Amino acid sequence: MASIPDTIDDVTPAWIRDATGLPCEDVEPTQIGVGIGVSSALYRVALRGGSCPSSVIVKLPALDEAAVFTSTVLRMYIREVAFFERLAAEVPVRVPALHYGAVDPDTSRFVVVMEDMAGMRIIDQLEGMTIEDTEVAVDALAAWHATWWRKADHLADEGVAVSLGDPIYPAVLPIVFAEGWEKLASGMEIAPAMAAIGPRWTAAMPQLLQDLSAQPSTLCHGDYRADNIMFDRDGSPVLIDFQLTGTGSGAYDLAYFLTQSLEADVARDHERRLFDRYVEGLRSAGVPDEDLGDELWLDYRKAALFCLVYPVVASRGMDLSDPRQRSLLSCMNSRFTRAAEQLRLDELL
Repeated sequence: MASIPDTIDDVTPAWIRDATGLPCEDVEPTQIGVGIGVSSALYRVALRGGSCPSSVIVKLPALDEAAVFTSTVLRMYIREVAFFERLAAEVPVRVPALHYGAVDPDTSRFVVVMEDMAGMRIIDQLEGMTIEDTEVAVDALAAWHATWWRKADHLADEGVAVSLGDPIYPAVLPIVFAEGWEKLASGMEIAPAMAAIGPRWTAAMPQLLQDLSAQPSTLCHGDYRADNIMFDRDGSPVLIDFQLTGTGSGAYDLAYFLTQSLEADVARDHERRLFDRYVEGLRSAGVPDEDLGDELWLDYRKAALFCLVYPVVASRGMDLSDPRQRSLLSCMNSRFTRAAEQLRLDELL
């Protein structure tokens, strides 16, 4: 097995040959995804030589120490390698092909070398998804969840995914949430609806996660949002970023997606219809009606409340002076505020 690179400078032609078997003679890395993903450093590496693809994507640990700490404690790097090795071939949605993946379970060192999906149509999360793209993404999510409906718990037992009810979350999240909340509250304007929830979120979080980890559970993507969904030329979705794969209610993925990947006005007008579309997708894939009742909508609201964790924790590894990163956080905050108001999330505290 090839060694795990410490930095992108260690990804040499010899390393590519050793790790992937590709007949690489030269490499030219370029960092990408700055301001979009904060848990990893992402590089497009141009390759030259023989039958090599023109480029591959290389993922390494984040450059920010706080982000590396969070990612390591939450086993995010372990999860991504495990996804490609154990689950990628079984999911009903296209994902990048893996060339090489390795992780040291005792440290934060990891690497993934995967297919470069350049040429796919991408969506800027700040702009929000159109309804047409959203419907395609909702259908894909229903197909993904139906595949693992009531069949995913063993993945958490085997360490391939992490249950939403795992003790690691209530052990770690209060610390990183508090740090992120202090940074946000002191560095950005917080709307009243969000400000009313933030200080009470930590106390509510353990029960929210226990509720969202109960049956019926499935395999959750864990970070299902516009920046992680691309579209092929035929309009088919392609998913990336599997560092938060977990087991729990499918409403978790759906709530995060609809509350954070649509403009607030679009979500306000179409949220319940899109939820119903998701339910019909599950039903048509064979999920029994008894799993699709009012409890799923309640789970959706609970998941929307829990998802305040994303902008708050992400802020710890972001530079608020960087326009892209600040805009992303502002967008996430305003979209959470919309959900808090419309879904009456304060009632769940």
